[in-house]
Amino acid sequence: MAAVLIAVLSPVGHVEPLFAVAEDLVSRGDQVTVMTGAAHTDSIRAIGAHPHPLPRYADFDDAPFDTGQRAATSGIDALSRAVIRLFLTPMPLQAAELRRALADRHYDAVIVDYLFLGILPLLLDDTVRTPPVLHYTPTPMMLSSRDTAPVGLGLPPARTAARRALYRALTLLSQKVLLRNAQRTADRMLTSMGVPRLPVPLLDAGRLADRLIVPTVPSFEYPRSDLPEGVRFVGLVRPRSADRFVTPPWWEVLDADRPVVHVTQGTVDNRDLSRLIEPTITALADTDVTVVVSTGGRTRDSIRVPIPANTHVCEYIPHDRLLPKVDVMVTNGGYGGVQRALAAGVPLVVAGSTEDKPEVAARVAWSGAGINLDTGTPSADAIRSAVALLRSDDRYLRNARRLEAAFARQDGIAEIAALIDELIGVRRTAAT
Repeated sequence: MAAVLIAVLSPVGHVEPLFAVAEDLVSRGDQVTVMTGAAHTDSIRAIGAHPHPLPRYADFDDAPFDTGQRAATSGIDALSRAVIRLFLTPMPLQAAELRRALADRHYDAVIVDYLFLGILPLLLDDTVRTPPVLHYTPTPMMLSSRDTAPVGLGLPPARTAARRALYRALTLLSQKVLLRNAQRTADRMLTSMGVPRLPVPLLDAGRLADRLIVPTVPSFEYPRSDLPEGVRFVGLVRPRSADRFVTPPWWEVLDADRPVVHVTQGTVDNRDLSRLIEPTITALADTDVTVVVSTGGRTRDSIRVPIPANTHVCEYIPHDRLLPKVDVMVTNGGYGGVQRALAAGVPLVVAGSTEDKPEVAARVAWSGAGINLDTGTPSADAIRSAVALLRSDDRYLRNARRLEAAFARQDGIAEIAALIDELIGVRRTAAT
């Protein structure tokens, strides 16, 4: 039996995968503590884990993401500002909570959200012995590489020497100029806490952990000839079973002969449904498909376009129930939802321009499993054309099913548990 501490920011896309991991660890007899926002306390207790609620200012403040500022969270310069405001500002308080938790009891391993930067002072403090640390990334890999452009640009991997040279220059520009303020802010905060400055670029901090868990398959991530040894692709971390989901009255329609198109803006970037959901409804209103809309918690009244007879709306539909019935998914590029769609062999239309979504969209296009519309606000005509192309060109479906087969060969939760056991064993062997 192991004692495991999980530290994770509170947005749904961050907590849900690690709650599934926590539930599995509890089921095998491990003692699990989950450090996250206080709003999740009851959910943590329900899976048999122990909650460690974060103070308000130590958690992720998503208020800016529900305003007009969201449109400015794409690109490297905007990424730098977001990193400082959203992830570096709470770092000292997060570090204090981690130190308190580790002082209160012994833990054999720590799993930490990649953007839970409070782990950095502990990783850099050579005066204390920290348990093995496993970074979990809820986004495409942010690590810099000689083979890829800097994160935030949404560019495909380099195939030529000239392209690699360009990407090296862009990476240098990103790290030394555009992300300079974020790097300097991090270093000032770290030295004020009595630990060294970062020995790596801030977004490369995953290199400092014992393992970096990437919840996808290698064939969905760009190939890197300089991939760090500690990186592990574990496949899909499947969400917890949605046993309480009550199917709506129209559910049986999904088993008819008509193709099913699912559209979602996820659970974060869904304040303005005119960005994707509304134009998709309009685009497909007079087509021979059934449209299933998931608003991510928004009410039906939030949709300001007419809802035609071929369209059905729910605030939330668990993907494990819906995706086996879906032929095409239209999404703004949330990383978790895209992984679940590809694990079900569903080709994608992606329209994302904020946060990590351009990187997700670029990987969908690179993998051949879907179409990147290169905008977060596509027109109805663009959506209609993309859906029609996915339905008529079977290359997209073949590539989606190729990825489905790759996902089927891995069990993300089981592989994470095995990594924990491996690191605990290594640490215990080293101590004897």
